[in-house]
Amino acid sequence: MTSVVERLQGDGPVFSIEFFPPRDAADEAVLWKSIRELEPLDPAYMSITYGAGGSSRDGTIRSIARVATETTLVPMAHLTAVNHSVAELRNVIGWYAAVGVRNILALRGDPPGDVYGDWVPHPQGLNYAEELVELVRSLGDFCVGVSAFPYGHPRSANLEADTEYLVRKLRAGADFAIAQLFFEPEDFLRLRDRVAATGCEALVIPGIMPLTTPRTLHTSIKLSGAPAPRRLLDRLEPLAGDPKAFRAAGIDAVTELGERLIAEGVPDLHFYTFNRSKATREVVSRLGLVPARA
Repeated sequence: MTSVVERLQGDGPVFSIEFFPPRDAADEAVLWKSIRELEPLDPAYMSITYGAGGSSRDGTIRSIARVATETTLVPMAHLTAVNHSVAELRNVIGWYAAVGVRNILALRGDPPGDVYGDWVPHPQGLNYAEELVELVRSLGDFCVGVSAFPYGHPRSANLEADTEYLVRKLRAGADFAIAQLFFEPEDFLRLRDRVAATGCEALVIPGIMPLTTPRTLHTSIKLSGAPAPRRLLDRLEPLAGDPKAFRAAGIDAVTELGERLIAEGVPDLHFYTFNRSKATREVVSRLGLVPARA
């Protein structure tokens, strides 16, 4: 099984895609339609998220197993420590290995029901993402990723402390970090610079969401943990009543973001797809990230 890092060692920038596990048969059909539509574009890897406390664990394992066995894609599975004992985490990691998945995104995860609530570890569980990284590493030849926060994690006292926590995760054995959502290229580039200034050479990858509707804009703001810049809001909010115009302007904005990041040498643009493929296909095509044969 090819690793994420190996897939990012080519001559030029690539893209990757993220999905969430299906809740029912209808969701599964939508998911697999999107996977099949994006597969010919040869993304560097694809990932499937993992619900808090294992709420979507079975769906993640089932979907990742199917990707590993039925597609040409390189799968990366998410894993969180929420509500899991170490024994349970070992079991899930073993399941991933058994279906041929060797790439894992190791996340502590947020408290169920309130992402800003107090963290309460499982009595036989883990407290920190770096501990989960170490556990995954101890159980096999895995390529491990972690999350990064351009504006700092909500529980971090400041950006300096947040950078320290991120570097600790990377030095615990993670190969790369994927940044949560942000709005300006400088927001990501400053994060990358903060990590590099510590002497850590691990890859930091930007996470991007196509802005196709007012709902995706509001979701991006919520997930980023920071207010959107006035410049972006002035560009998009007046178009809220015109779906076609809003979508066109949103795709333009995200394409411009991607162009700047590529110009700054990022190896990979990681797209949050919401289990749809059209907008991601449009953006990666405009950015020249689609192989000639696709």
